[in-house]
Amino acid sequence: MGQKIHPMGFRVGISKSWKSTWFAGKDTYADYILLDKKIRDYLKKKLDRAGLDSVEVERSINDISVKVSVSKPGMVIGRGGTGAEEIKNALVKLAGQEVNFEVLEFKTPEISARIIGDSITSQIQRRISYKRAINMAAEKAMEKGALGVKIVAKGVLGGASSIARIEKVMQGSIPLQTLRADVDFYTTYAHTSYGSIGIKVWIYKGDIEI
Repeated sequence: MGQKIHPMGFRVGISKSWKSTWFAGKDTYADYILLDKKIRDYLKKKLDRAGLDSVEVERSINDISVKVSVSKPGMVIGRGGTGAEEIKNALVKLAGQEVNFEVLEFKTPEISARIIGDSITSQIQRRISYKRAINMAAEKAMEKGALGVKIVAKGVLGGASSIARIEKVMQGSIPLQTLRADVDFYTTYAHTSYGSIGIKVWIYKGDIEI
């Protein structure tokens, strides 16, 4: 079972919590989901260089709380808080209601599946060797305390003149079937001139007491 479904969704309610926390009736449910997607898409584009790890959305009756976890909070907050204020105003305009925006620091970006995946994607799009990018990411994660790392790249990896293939790097163990295992997972795409390359990253950080 652990090999067939999303590692994060498999653990929701057991060792993982929801990234969006709210309740809605059938009349507003679809609108809330669409707004959450717009917020996440905006923040992903805006905070691309700040090392975005996660976006958490929480709703109350009167406002929305948005918390972002980044490896470089200074790039988000800006001088005198102007950067954070700009993002907050954009979110208020997007949501059409009051938004509480909070920036949190993620101190170990080397063991964030999302940050690793985005970094590899960026390097591939800049024509850096995919093997070098994947191997370095896996080694750094293990050095920073990860108990297991698996990175898979699929697509036309060798350039326009090559055929599609799979490159996989694995170090340590990834217990996907163990519900108490803290497994971080992220999937993304590197869009190149010769096609899209899929990137999947698994990071095992240890067990959580349930």
